[in-house]
Amino acid sequence: MTQRVNISRRGFIKTGIALAAAPLIVPARVFGANDRLGIGFIAVGRRGLQLKADFLEVAKKGNAQIVAVSDLYKKRMDEACKDETWGKYQDYKELLQDKNVDAVIVSTPDHWHTLPSIHACQAKKDVYCEKPLTLTIREGRALVTAARKHKCIVQTGSQQRSMDKCRLGCELIRNGRIGKVSVIHTSIYPSPWECTLPEEPAPDGLNWDAWCGQTQPRPYHKDLYLPRANPGWISFRPYSGGEMTGWGAHGLDIIQWAMGMDNSGPVEVWAEEGDPLTRPVVMKYANGTIVRFDEKEQTGGGLFEGENGKIRIDRGKVEATPKDLATEPLKDSDIHLYKSENHMLNWLECIRTRELPVADVEIGHRSATMCHLGNIARWTGRKMQWDPEKEVFVNDDNANTYIERPMREPYGIPKEI
Repeated sequence: MTQRVNISRRGFIKTGIALAAAPLIVPARVFGANDRLGIGFIAVGRRGLQLKADFLEVAKKGNAQIVAVSDLYKKRMDEACKDETWGKYQDYKELLQDKNVDAVIVSTPDHWHTLPSIHACQAKKDVYCEKPLTLTIREGRALVTAARKHKCIVQTGSQQRSMDKCRLGCELIRNGRIGKVSVIHTSIYPSPWECTLPEEPAPDGLNWDAWCGQTQPRPYHKDLYLPRANPGWISFRPYSGGEMTGWGAHGLDIIQWAMGMDNSGPVEVWAEEGDPLTRPVVMKYANGTIVRFDEKEQTGGGLFEGENGKIRIDRGKVEATPKDLATEPLKDSDIHLYKSENHMLNWLECIRTRELPVADVEIGHRSATMCHLGNIARWTGRKMQWDPEKEVFVNDDNANTYIERPMREPYGIPKEI
């Protein structure tokens, strides 16, 4: 059974991932065969330029073009737009007012993912947002609410969902090739730490106060401004969840997919003894399956141990022990997961068809939540019960304080979504 969800005007096709209750999505405007999509880029740093290259590879096939760019650093924005006639806006809210922009690609630092994405939904612009989708669990639920309310297509940049081997590995597990899964091993994924970098002069043309966004402003330093420098903002707690949300957003997303938990998550989480940033984390699903973040596995997915063997899913790789577990082709009657030819192209196609993309906003939120739970387990240092339906810790007021963070105004989640 193919679990691809069509949410066109004809309504829903019910699937095994419990999305039948989602709202009907109707295109903001009707696209003709020759009507090219106008795409705006919000942030064109290291990852933004990579996504720009990914987009240009499929732009013709997806009948789309870049029409506008926004970046808080004017020099970087000008360089990205060199020899182009695209609209240029240091304030992304001005880009969202550009009538030529139909959809946006958000490739900001992690602490800036949610607000532009919510504002884009409010402006009826579809969104491709880089992973991890959010900085906190509360941000994730707010973004899902915005996407559904404003009927927007939101793709999470978890591109392993569009890799054939990753999908195959998940299909093998979902179809019982290794029997009941008892334990899943995945990487340690270090947590972030507090930033203590000294002050340096900020480059001319960079709006550093706006870059700090929801966080309390601190002095500029090049190794804070860049994502992976020495060490870069991805390692610092005010701006990111560290590699737990960096690489973890890829690996744990595959675990969620293989376990059929795209709309749920674990029910218990705790951290074992060790270094505060790299303590082994353990999670437990309601069916008894354990996920261990340990040194046994260094992967962009996981090592799944079952009654009948093992399957390892890595970034674009799948291996089975014994090998014949993966050699027999799937039957037509087996579970067949969402097949995506290309992650960026899938998003462009879904903008036109109004089908949910392969890494829909709810999926991205749930996978990011697993990452956030891992960090919270290390910060609290105790076993906690998690309610994946209500998205709260059970009878643990202290743990629930980590579901969100203080947000500096005017960069907080809008009161009206």
